[in-house]
Amino acid sequence: MDNQQEKSQEEMVKEAVEEAKKAAAQAEEEAGGKDAKAKAPESEEDAAEVSEGSESGDAEMERPEDPDAKSGEDTEKKRLFGKKKKDKKEEKIEELTDRLTRQMAEFDNFRKRTEKEKSQMYEVGAKDVIEKILPVVDNFERGLGTAKDGEKDDPFVQGMEMVYKQLMTALEGIGVKAIEAAGKEFDPEFHNAVMHVDDAELGENIVVEELQKGYLYRDSVVRHSMVKVAN
Repeated sequence: MDNQQEKSQEEMVKEAVEEAKKAAAQAEEEAGGKDAKAKAPESEEDAAEVSEGSESGDAEMERPEDPDAKSGEDTEKKRLFGKKKKDKKEEKIEELTDRLTRQMAEFDNFRKRTEKEKSQMYEVGAKDVIEKILPVVDNFERGLGTAKDGEKDDPFVQGMEMVYKQLMTALEGIGVKAIEAAGKEFDPEFHNAVMHVDDAELGENIVVEELQKGYLYRDSVVRHSMVKVAN
C-alpha cells in the first residue's frame, strides 16, 4: 500500500515536470514567433526600402571623407562667420609690438644720420685745420728755395729741412697729398689757371708752370693748384 502511494506520487511529480517543460517550450515558441513577426517587413515594398536603406547606410559608412570638401566647408564657414574676434590682451600686444618696431627703425635712422653728420663734421674740421697749415708749408718751401748750394750744409738750413720733412710726413699720414700739375692737362677740378701763354711747341691746355701747390685731403680738394696754362 505504501509502495503504491509512493509510486503514484513519483508519477505525479514526473507529470508535473513534463507539463512545466511543455509550457516553457510553448512560451518560447510563442515569444520567438512574435519577434520574427515584428522584424519581418509587412510587404515587398517595405522589404525593398529596408534593403535600400541598409545598402545606402553601408555605402555612407564605407565612403572616405573628402579633404577638399572639408576644406571648402571650413572656408565657407570662415567667410560666413568671419574671423575670431581678438581679445584686448592680443590687441595690446600687437600695438606694443608695432610701436617697438617703429621706434627701432627710427633709432636706426638716427644712428646712421648721426654717423654721417659726424663724419662730415670731422672732414670739414680736418680740412679747415689743413688750410691753416698749408701757408706754413709754403713758407718752409720758399725759405729752403732761397738757400744757396753753399748753405745746404748750414745746421740751421738742415734743421729747417728736417722740420719741413717731418711736417709733410705728418700731413701724408692723415691723407694729405700734393696735386700733380706741371706737364699735365689742365683740369678745372684740380687746377686754377691764373696765367696763359701761347707756345706752338706745347700742346693745348697743358700746364706749363705751377705757381702754387694744390693739395687733396682724402680725394677732396683742399686748395686748387695755381698754374700757368699754354694755348
